[in-house]
Amino acid sequence: RCDNSMDQCRRIDAGAVQSSPVKVLSSQLREARMIPGRSGRTVFAVKRQGVGTATPLLISVVWMQGTVLAVQQTGCISVTLLDETGTFTVTGVDSVPKGRPCPVQGKYVMVMGTIQSCSPEPVLHAVKMADLSENPVHGKMWRAEVEDLQQNLP
Repeated sequence: RCDNSMDQCRRIDAGAVQSSPVKVLSSQLREARMIPGRSGRTVFAVKRQGVGTATPLLISVVWMQGTVLAVQQTGCISVTLLDETGTFTVTGVDSVPKGRPCPVQGKYVMVMGTIQSCSPEPVLHAVKMADLSENPVHGKMWRAEVEDLQQNLP
């Protein structure tokens, strides 16, 4: 659920926004709080994975991974992905640079993109997308990668 509370906005320094993509799970975005940033762009405060960190991550660009559940081709191409915590939608798939084709149902993919919304389901606009299906380790290690990164980010 996005929270537009101005009290929360005043307490979080939006200058600490991560500039590179941050690995997240869809459940983290569903619980994110939307915060207007200093430069006028919207950022999202997400609770870190793991124990012992109360400081939220402030993000606008994410790296997510999941299995393609559906491909929608009405106008521009969007896909519905499933990670181990739920589903999320990725728009603008047809505008990312073409590498190995991946918007195919059943493929395990990574996507980097900008957060468009977080509720009721996360929606990203794709900047990069790649097929990771050839190596099943990518899917098995994803949650551990997310937690490790988030525990080590300032």
